[in-house]
Amino acid sequence: MTRLLDDRRSMLGNFTDSALRAPASAIPWLQRLRRDALERFEAAGFPTTRDEEWRLTNVAPIARTAFDPAPAQMPPVAGELAGEFSFGAEAAAEIVLVNGRFAPQLSRTGELPAGVRVASLAEAMQESPELVERHLGRYVDLSRHPFAALNTAHLHDGAFIHVPRGAQVRRPIHVLCVSVPGERPTAAYPRVLAVFGENAQATLVESYVGAGKAMYFTGAVTEIIAEPGAHIDHCKLQQSSLEAWHIAAMQVQLARDATFISHSATLGGRLTRNDLDVILDGEGADATLNGLVIIGGEQHVDNHTLLKHEKPNCPSHELYKHVLDGRSSAVFKGKIFVQKGAQKTDSKQTSKSLLLSDEATMNSQPALEIYADDVKCTHGSTTGPVDEEQVFYLRSRGVSLEAARHLLTYAFAADITRRIRVEPVRRRLEDFMAAQHGLPQDLRITDLGAHDEKAR
Repeated sequence: MTRLLDDRRSMLGNFTDSALRAPASAIPWLQRLRRDALERFEAAGFPTTRDEEWRLTNVAPIARTAFDPAPAQMPPVAGELAGEFSFGAEAAAEIVLVNGRFAPQLSRTGELPAGVRVASLAEAMQESPELVERHLGRYVDLSRHPFAALNTAHLHDGAFIHVPRGAQVRRPIHVLCVSVPGERPTAAYPRVLAVFGENAQATLVESYVGAGKAMYFTGAVTEIIAEPGAHIDHCKLQQSSLEAWHIAAMQVQLARDATFISHSATLGGRLTRNDLDVILDGEGADATLNGLVIIGGEQHVDNHTLLKHEKPNCPSHELYKHVLDGRSSAVFKGKIFVQKGAQKTDSKQTSKSLLLSDEATMNSQPALEIYADDVKCTHGSTTGPVDEEQVFYLRSRGVSLEAARHLLTYAFAADITRRIRVEPVRRRLEDFMAAQHGLPQDLRITDLGAHDEKAR
């Protein structure tokens, strides 16, 4: 037992020491927030496979790795990566975080509507302290998300977005998180705080990218606050290095009549865990969660989602699709939680998985927890290989076996990609699929006429 405790302290020390060495803050409330988060993380430690919420995802390799703090100096390759994954003129504003730190020389604010602010989080804490203090770290449950506690313990910079009451941003706001490790594995903690005022409308995109086959850890936290009547389209594109670990928590708070539409795509990473909690805390709030996972080799992806209905008359819809090849594995655990007073809830949750290899594994656990009696909630899950009858149909019309399988895989993903309204995100997913399956890049997924469900 003593040896186990010593090992645990040793593993924690690698991460807690780096939190203590993070840049100090002169802001009292931020100091308290960081200190409380560090204490929570030290008390809870790393989750293990004995914890129900983590039993299918083993983070021991992360805990055992001696990570260096991300280098303070921005290496030249960071600019190259930022240029490669930039949205350019297609974005209203683009804020670049290199190893979790704001990179002003790579970021641009563009021409934003009056009152809209896209800036460094550290800068916002100085210039808009009341707004930032009111929201930063106030919603994520650190007791449920130990890696979010670790992120908060390291908190000193990140991205800040504020779209005030009634403002409309037509083009997407892009937060580009670039990871560039040093000679040894490094750890970075990107933080995003986005506040949308009453009846505001905007599109927010988060991209996570990394260099080559580099090994690094990204512990990200995003907080999105939607005030009454706000409308947010959100996309997350994860294209980390295939040797990287990516652990992320996103907390979304929806007030009355607010709308949140999310599209999440995971392509990279050796191990990925995404926790997405959406709280429908106002009557008439509406949430749509769509996800796409395309992995192979030894990759592992774990998506946990929570749709928590706190108030009546709130619809929500969720569709996650997984394409697994090689010896890859994935987990989907989604819960629809309906409080006692949340009558007239209308919620649907679906998980669909396509296995391209006999060695790929999928574990899907949709769940309902309902305490109201006047609701309409459904969930379902399907997992299987490519439909051989459809393969036969295509082959009977002169399509080769390999091409038939590729086209059907392509079409399976189309039910997600065709819903994405952000052209740069949709284009990158289509190009990735084309490259994966040896198809010409001028053949778009959206041309295949997927028809599983009507796009929202």
